[in-house]
Amino acid sequence: MYTVFTRGVIVWLVIMLAESLHGAARRLFLEPYIGEFRASQVGVLTGAAIILAVSVASVRWIGARSVRQLLGVGLLWLVLTLSFESLLGRLVLGYSWERIGAEFNFLKGGLMSIGLLVLTISPVVAAKWRGLIGLRIATN
Repeated sequence: MYTVFTRGVIVWLVIMLAESLHGAARRLFLEPYIGEFRASQVGVLTGAAIILAVSVASVRWIGARSVRQLLGVGLLWLVLTLSFESLLGRLVLGYSWERIGAEFNFLKGGLMSIGLLVLTISPVVAAKWRGLIGLRIATN
């Protein structure tokens, strides 16, 4: 039987595949016309939409039953993505640690931090949209 953790990893693999295809399409079809930075800006929005779509489609299957578990799945995705991106950048693409870090630094034009935020909260947002949880804001 699959656990929430195992299902979370499986869904993360789907997200990474979708985002990898998305990134390749962005570089091939969008960058030549609008440039790297503008294509990255568009990519953050479309990438966030992809992440949310996969999350909404899979949140029931993941089986998380509480906001805490859903946040745990989001944090799992964050750690896996940071590891994947860092290892891919360093070992496969040969980027320096400085260049990899710049991708995550919003103050230096790196937009990946926005995508990582969406990735982290998307299980909770998806569960809310699907009516699996009720979020209430405490007022005093």
